[in-house]
Amino acid sequence: MDEGYANLPTSHLLGSVPAVLTPDERKPGAPVEVGNAAATSRLQQFPPAPGANGGGYQPPGAPLDGDVETQTSWKGYFNIASYAPYFNVDTDVVVDRLVSSVYPMDGFFRKIDANPDMYGPLWITTTLIFMLAAFGNFATYLMQRKTDLNIWNFDVGYFNWAASVMYGYAIVVPAAFFFLFQYFGSRPSLVRFWCMWGYSLFIFVPASILLLIPVEFLRWLIIAGAGGASSWFIALNLKECTEGADLMPLIASASVLQFALALFIKVYFFA
Repeated sequence: MDEGYANLPTSHLLGSVPAVLTPDERKPGAPVEVGNAAATSRLQQFPPAPGANGGGYQPPGAPLDGDVETQTSWKGYFNIASYAPYFNVDTDVVVDRLVSSVYPMDGFFRKIDANPDMYGPLWITTTLIFMLAAFGNFATYLMQRKTDLNIWNFDVGYFNWAASVMYGYAIVVPAAFFFLFQYFGSRPSLVRFWCMWGYSLFIFVPASILLLIPVEFLRWLIIAGAGGASSWFIALNLKECTEGADLMPLIASASVLQFALALFIKVYFFA
């Protein structure tokens, strides 16, 4: 009876399981099929990992056969290695982008399209913070020297205000406009927005030096020129990145907000 069941044909059965070969029956040198199993296990991961081994998060710019961190891809946003490529930039490139930020007609957004950096915006914002805190106090000293120096004191609060406003503006405002542009159908890049807004603050660095001139009329002219140039820089680059979409109200709002930042710098630090 056992022999009768063993001799039944099983090729027409759809769920049949092939027999497992013993070590003696397996031919020497025969390849073992593991590709399908690896592909299947990789498909079970969500979101799919970019690593060569199919698992973990691999920062941009890393070799495909390198070590992969054993964590899900969304955690890469909180990994320092994810942002390392944005600080790998030459000095000549940063200088060229600084010049383009002062001269808005030079096609700044095309220059950062393939390789946006965060090195320039970080140091521009940090330098501007220290210059506003130091020169703001010195400008107050120059203005009050004409009247009475006894009422002048070094205001450490300038540094706190400068750090809070400048870092907050450079981070929050580009992120807010990034989500607004996405909501209205555009597909911008958050890193490029951070890069563009960071370089837009560079013109306030030389302007803060010129604002030391103890002539109120000249100070207003200087800050108006710097704010207008920075606003025009933002408007031109936002218009270029929208690719013909009708988002002029958002572009105008960004320009007005940039000019409002210039007025804040004049009123609070160089009053």
